Order: sequence, then C-alpha cells, then structure tokens
Amino acid sequence: MGSPGLAVKRRERASAQRPGWTPWLYLAPALAVLGGLLVYPVYQLGLISFLEYTQAQVSGGEPTTFQGFGNYAKLFGDRQFWQVLLATVLFAAACVVGTLAVGCALAVLLTRVRAVPRLALMLAALGAWATPAITGSTVWVFLFDPDFGPVNKLLGLHDFSWTYGRYSAFALVLFEVVWCSFPFVMVTVYAGIKAIPGEVLEAAALDGASSLQIWRKVMAPILRPILVVVTIQSIIWDFKVFTQIYVMTNGGGIAGQNLVLNVYAYQKAFASSQYSLGSAIGVVMLLILLVVTLGYLRLLRRQGEEL
Repeated sequence: MGSPGLAVKRRERASAQRPGWTPWLYLAPALAVLGGLLVYPVYQLGLISFLEYTQAQVSGGEPTTFQGFGNYAKLFGDRQFWQVLLATVLFAAACVVGTLAVGCALAVLLTRVRAVPRLALMLAALGAWATPAITGSTVWVFLFDPDFGPVNKLLGLHDFSWTYGRYSAFALVLFEVVWCSFPFVMVTVYAGIKAIPGEVLEAAALDGASSLQIWRKVMAPILRPILVVVTIQSIIWDFKVFTQIYVMTNGGGIAGQNLVLNVYAYQKAFASSQYSLGSAIGVVMLLILLVVTLGYLRLLRRQGEEL
C-alpha cells in the first residue's frame, strides 16, 4: 500500500496538469462574438432551407410552410446543380494548383535574388494581395477587353472576347484568382524556407542535387505542415469564389455557362426569389467546406504529433 502523502502528491500533480476552466475564460469573449456572428446566421440559413420561402412569403401574401427535405430533393434532382457543382470543383482545383505552383516557385525565387529585387517582388505581390476583388476583376476585364485591352493588342487578338467562350472565361477568371491569391502562399512558404537550416540545403547541393530535387526531396518534406495549411485554405477560398465570377462573366456567363455554386445560390435566392433553394445551396457548400476543414484539422493534429 502507498503512503497517504504519496497519494496526496499524485492528486496535486494531476490537478496541476489539468488546465481547468482558465483557457475557456480567456476564450469566452471571442467565442461570444463568433457565436453571434456565425451561429445565428447559420441557424437561419438552415431553417430557411427547410421552409417554402419565396417572395410571396417575404411580402406576407402567403404563409410560410415547412417543406422538410423537399428543397434538397428539388435541388438534388436538378441537373444544372450537379453541372455547377462539378464545374465548381474543377475550377477550384485548377485555382488551387495554379496558386500553389506560382506561390511556391516565387518563394524559392525570393531566396535566390538580392535584397532590392526581393523587396520589389514582395511589394508587387502584396499589392496584388491587398487589391479588393471587385477592383482587381474590373482591371483584368479591361486588360483583356477585345476592343481596348492592351493584352489582346499585344497578343494580336484584337477581336477575341475572353468572356464569350466557356473555357476562355473560366481561364481568365482563373488567372485573376491566382494573381490575387499567390502572395499568401509565396510569403508563407518563403518564411518556412528561411527557417530551414542553411547547412541542410548546402549539403544537398554538395551532393549534386538539382534545384528541383532539392525542392522535392528536402524542402517539401520539411515544409509539409505549411503546405498543408496553405493548400486547405486555398481550397476553402477558391471553392467559394463569387466576386471574380460575377464581375468578369457578368453574373455567370452566357446562359449560365460559367456558374459556380456561390453565384448559382445568389441567382436562385435573389434573381429568382427562391430563398429556400438558395439557402439549401448554402448549406450544401457549408457541409462540403466543413468536411474539408475537419480534414485540415486532422492533418494539422497529425503533423503536430509527428513534430
């Protein structure tokens, strides 16, 4: 049998290891603000998605009725919804790949140039990052304008309209999304590269590794936690793109050929006054992004355990 003093010390040690309610008290103000700004709107979004809520109900001409999963059944039975969902997934994937490729390449470039070019490149990138989405989209539409756009004149495409075709319009929006998104990846990855000991990179270079091999075999494994963060955040941002598509394709393109889920939800809710269907689309997007976020948190926890 153990002595009473030893048992008391064990209890004191266990109580000292338990954080108790102190962390939650520090988090309480932030949680209260987030609860007011997020929980209630999400609750209203989910509630409206289960109701018959159109302009007639908003104006009071007809009573609001409970539809259950009727709005979701109508949504999932709509062929256009699945086409827009597929287009959204493919477009977001292309934006994420492009953003990561450009951001990582420029991050490596920052480590190879002198101080003045590095400062100029970072200021230019941060300027693109700080530009509001609606402003950047308007500028890009002017740059690629078929009549007055300097890019079309430079390329000899005087009468070519980038926003007329489906794929060219998506490509134009993709360029703009990558342009305004890569600075975050570049700065984050550059900070991670600077934290890598120089001896490790020098040893790899002395062993005869090329720049691509150094990135694949040395930098990428060390930067994996950072790459996970920027990848998941890019997925979340690019999956819910709205402003660029709406401005650059004039609301979704000709006959809705450039619709993504956010613009599709906007059209259903405000253009067609089908607020319940628009809310259902919002809930579907929320669930998809929630799954991505939970996967992101799981990966972060796994990376933390390895470190």
